[in-house]
Amino acid sequence: MPTKVRFLEVDPDRAGQRIDNFLMAELKGVPRTLIYRILRKGEVRVNKGRIKADYKLQPGDQIRVPPVRLPDSKTPPRASDQLRELLSRSILFENKGLLIINKPSGLAVHGGSGIQLGLIETLRQMRPEEHFLELVHRLDRDTSGCIMVAKKRSMLRYLHQQLRDGHVQKYYHALVKGRWPDHCREVNAPLKKNELSSGERMVRVDPEGKPSRTAFKILRRFRDSTLVEAKPITGRTHQIRVHAQCQGHALVGDTKYGSDDVNREMKQRGITRLFLHAAALSLVLPNDGGRLKVEAALDDGLAAGLDNLEEMD
Repeated sequence: MPTKVRFLEVDPDRAGQRIDNFLMAELKGVPRTLIYRILRKGEVRVNKGRIKADYKLQPGDQIRVPPVRLPDSKTPPRASDQLRELLSRSILFENKGLLIINKPSGLAVHGGSGIQLGLIETLRQMRPEEHFLELVHRLDRDTSGCIMVAKKRSMLRYLHQQLRDGHVQKYYHALVKGRWPDHCREVNAPLKKNELSSGERMVRVDPEGKPSRTAFKILRRFRDSTLVEAKPITGRTHQIRVHAQCQGHALVGDTKYGSDDVNREMKQRGITRLFLHAAALSLVLPNDGGRLKVEAALDDGLAAGLDNLEEMD
């Protein structure tokens, strides 16, 4: 790690990138929690001013990067051969600029908050020849399915713009408790993030929250539950989970927003974790007029759990 303060100028190729992502690429191996700490303390400055973690860099910005001491204990461990093999088998699409992976449930997308090794750290270990590997978006640790990883900065910028413009379509499969009503095809309810004293992040429907919309479609009905397709129109934290909960149909296996009684019952039927799966992504690649749709199959555990439920007409 550099031992002196550095001053870096943002070139056009890095414009539009969030400062926290810029720092994580610049300070390889530094824990995310430490990145956010030096941002909060104002040790990182842009054009001599304090900025927040979500600040978007502009061409010509002058960034003050402080020296960072990396504790030996924070060195990420080596990914196991089993995890490397699993991720290799989970690649759904790849070209020169993009990877799309069927992320397994239980694997965080990045290290931090007590997690030393996530998806992106493992991919960087697997592919040391790749000079650029960055998450395009995120999935919660317990959520499985399609996630995009950019192999070029130009692809990262392009896809971020596509996401902002609503041109990337995401499709999730979720099992919810009870009978989802036929007429409920969209939930439009503002969401507000809250942080509890324990540090746990919670989201609730609140008139003062950000506008949030999710489209829902019924896929299969079971005696005590419904498999739905959820298509987020906006992209808020825990959006699908809270929108389903506010309709009285919380997701099966959701320990934060769901029903303990339902979760215990579903565990007996083989569904032992959050039933939320990023089933498909649809996007247009740069320099390619056609729309690409990539689909990810349910893992064996969720698929077997569905087989144990009594399907209704």
